Amino acid sequence: MAKNNNIQTFNDLDGLAQHLRNQDKKVTLLFAHNGTGKTRLSMAFKELGKQINENGEDVSRDTLYFNAFTEDLFFWDNDLENDSERVLKMNTDSRFFSSLAEMEMESRIGPLLHRYADFNFEIDYSNGSIVFWREMVANSDGTEEPAYIKVSRGEENLFIWCFFLAIAQWAIDGQEAYDWVQYLYIDDPISSLDENNAIAVAADLAHLLKDQDRLKTIISSHHTVFFNVLCNEMKRALRYFLTKAESGYELRDTTDTPHFYHVAMLKELHRVAKTGEIYTYHFTILRSIMEKTATFHGFSGLGEIIKREPNDEDGELHARYVNLLSHGNHSLFEPVDMMEENKRIFRKILNNLMNNYRFNPKLFP
Repeated sequence: MAKNNNIQTFNDLDGLAQHLRNQDKKVTLLFAHNGTGKTRLSMAFKELGKQINENGEDVSRDTLYFNAFTEDLFFWDNDLENDSERVLKMNTDSRFFSSLAEMEMESRIGPLLHRYADFNFEIDYSNGSIVFWREMVANSDGTEEPAYIKVSRGEENLFIWCFFLAIAQWAIDGQEAYDWVQYLYIDDPISSLDENNAIAVAADLAHLLKDQDRLKTIISSHHTVFFNVLCNEMKRALRYFLTKAESGYELRDTTDTPHFYHVAMLKELHRVAKTGEIYTYHFTILRSIMEKTATFHGFSGLGEIIKREPNDEDGELHARYVNLLSHGNHSLFEPVDMMEENKRIFRKILNNLMNNYRFNPKLFP
């Protein structure tokens, strides 16, 4: 490993994974673009936690992980012959599904899932299958039964994510079946999700992790919105930017410096201001950008860049709006549309920020 100021270079993923294991912080956040090796890094991290006996058998492990391989443990049986009974199958050969039948998974997953989605599910442990429905239909005898559906790819990913979250909660609680877990490694849990659910997932995950001290967690992502919310919610976490280099992999420490994702977030706010798709959580994002702007320009807080004159009544009002509407749980977990008056004020605060503190106008068509 080579080190240059806040950049460390690793020859291979094993060396990088070992470095992450040695961190003393409870949470480590990694931002990396697709193709950098995030998923392979999560697997290298997991492998380092295994102990193999003389027969080549895996006798212990310490990492509960979520990545593309976790999603691959679930697959669809689309009933090609009859085209009627479509079920999501679980690869029950995996130890990921060990002892779940005794753990009342439905009661654990249901409250998590219904924060994001409006469909129901039932698990058949004997067949390793899951069915989904939204509505009940009446039978000729007056009884009702579910009208089974195949959920969308995004909804499927949400379900699998909630499945993992339920197990992660057991590990955090030290439940006996998962007391072997020392690390959580989560890689990009938001594939196929829209921006609203990406923010909800990040806020929910941060809430789960902030108040626990039992496990160390590494979270990697290429999604700027998701990463931004995690950084805002877990301010004490280590933050790194991971890139590939000619000599291996470079890990840039961005913990104490503003990261480039604030520009992507400002572009998103500019977009919703134009389309009118403004939700209350956008005030939280706006507050984060304004705090970074205030710090960069040497002010003590965002109030000083909103209220520019001592008798600036609009600035005083706008500061109150930002403080009021940026607190809470990011509208967990349904995006809440703002009243037209609040949207008008949001646009005015955003426009004032962009006019007073110049950003590259080419980024905002």
